[in-house]
Amino acid sequence: MFDILLSAFVLSVVLLGIHSFFGLEIIRRGIIFTDLAIGQMSALGAALSILFLDGKYIYPVSLSFALLAGLLISLASKRTSSHEAFIGLLYAFGISGVFIVLAKSAHGMEMFDKLMASDILFTPWSDIIETAILYSLLGLFLIFIYPRMKGFWKDTLFFVSFAATVTSSVRLAGVLIVFALLVAPAFIAIRLNKWKILLVAWIVGIAVNLISITVSYNLDLPTGYTLVFCHALLALIVAFALPMTKPQEKKVETAG
Repeated sequence: MFDILLSAFVLSVVLLGIHSFFGLEIIRRGIIFTDLAIGQMSALGAALSILFLDGKYIYPVSLSFALLAGLLISLASKRTSSHEAFIGLLYAFGISGVFIVLAKSAHGMEMFDKLMASDILFTPWSDIIETAILYSLLGLFLIFIYPRMKGFWKDTLFFVSFAATVTSSVRLAGVLIVFALLVAPAFIAIRLNKWKILLVAWIVGIAVNLISITVSYNLDLPTGYTLVFCHALLALIVAFALPMTKPQEKKVETAG
């Protein structure tokens, strides 16, 4: 039991570490559903790879679709004030495309469930370690280089790095888990408005991850969907229990 739960918990913490940073930035920009749209476009690329290439080149194909989505969102944010509507339409395009593509596959619904929320209890340690190294390097870039950039290139690199991260995460955990880890801990940390917001997001996220994985194992529930449910439930409770933060208090602090 311990070995199974440990690998799932470590993976959830690895995903949380990088996605909390992106989540704070996404909330600050007011484009909450960017992750869902990019993740769903990545899933569409994966579905196309499964149908036409027997799963070969699944990562580069899904990454290409995610990068395309990131670039489109970046351009749309400059060309229209209704960028949330554009992001919603992109998400609708992606998820409907996945349904259409997988309808032609003998194991379509099984693959769809995996793309939405995978069972992270059995993720290989090699994948977890590889992802941890990749996200650590990306984290160093976001901490030391990204803040010094400005204008178009800063926005473009943000969405490109975000798309690459989402592609790797969706492959391991699924679209909904990635969305939950991206938004819920960051949202809760901002509403709490205490101490260093990124650190609070990590602490809250780690606690919810541990509880969710333990509950799912003991009650024999789907691990991925239990994780999403618990994160969403706590965020909804916090939304109603705590007063709205004043505009001047919403500044995101991500470093010591």
